[in-house]
Amino acid sequence: MRKLSTAPFFLLLLTFFIASCSGFQRLQKKGTYEEKYQAAIKYYEKKDYYKAGILFEELIPLLKGSKEAELAQFYFAYCQYHQGQYTLASFYFKKFYEVFGRSEFAEEAQFMYAYSLYRDSPNYNLDQTNTFTALEALQTFVNTYPKSKYRDQSQQIINDLRIKLETKAYEIAKLYYKIGSSDVIYYKSAVILCDNFQRNFPDSDFNEELAYLKIVAEYELAKTSIESKKKERFAEAVKFYEAFIDRYPTSRYLKDAEKVYDNCVSEIGQLTTNNR
Repeated sequence: MRKLSTAPFFLLLLTFFIASCSGFQRLQKKGTYEEKYQAAIKYYEKKDYYKAGILFEELIPLLKGSKEAELAQFYFAYCQYHQGQYTLASFYFKKFYEVFGRSEFAEEAQFMYAYSLYRDSPNYNLDQTNTFTALEALQTFVNTYPKSKYRDQSQQIINDLRIKLETKAYEIAKLYYKIGSSDVIYYKSAVILCDNFQRNFPDSDFNEELAYLKIVAEYELAKTSIESKKKERFAEAVKFYEAFIDRYPTSRYLKDAEKVYDNCVSEIGQLTTNNR
């Protein structure tokens, strides 16, 4: 049985592609502003955001002061967003609501500015500068438009971003604790980071573990401290233990924490005897 050749189909497809490209290039070179504007709208509606974006970018400086300028800039921002250019999208959405503050699209543009920042926010294990910026932008949006249709979505995203920051802070505190086993000075940083975490995320499920690690870190720091600092640091570890059992009396870390506590009490007793 003879196979049908696919060559005519690909030839037709190639012809269509070339005609499409040449038509677009001809529009760019010889089209009027009105023709380009109408074509840009059509490309946008067909979800061809690349071509729409090219035409809108060319038209925006030429449309200043016209009624078409507002929609062109709004759609241009969306062209960036739909192509995954979230940094550019956030820039152009912000620029839109700053220039067209009274526009019917201003509220949506301000939300999309924050949402684009959110989409550009990296995984928790990377630098979180964009996450902080997105969080601030979303909170500003909610405060500016308390009855917005985007309010619930904004609150959910704010919660997601806070969880990301919470996870980042937790991982950093644990990292410093782990490094402390090879360089004891990092235990001091681990204690500070655990304190900061408890203050910034008081309701976090990670607090129980970090409260225990803080006891151990202070104990390990005390063991290698100079004589004049040892008693003070063992006593500090005891305070951490007492706070820990008050808050987590049935903790899974309780037995291990008690062992550290007993060691601290023993060390304090020995230091007291030696200093008599």
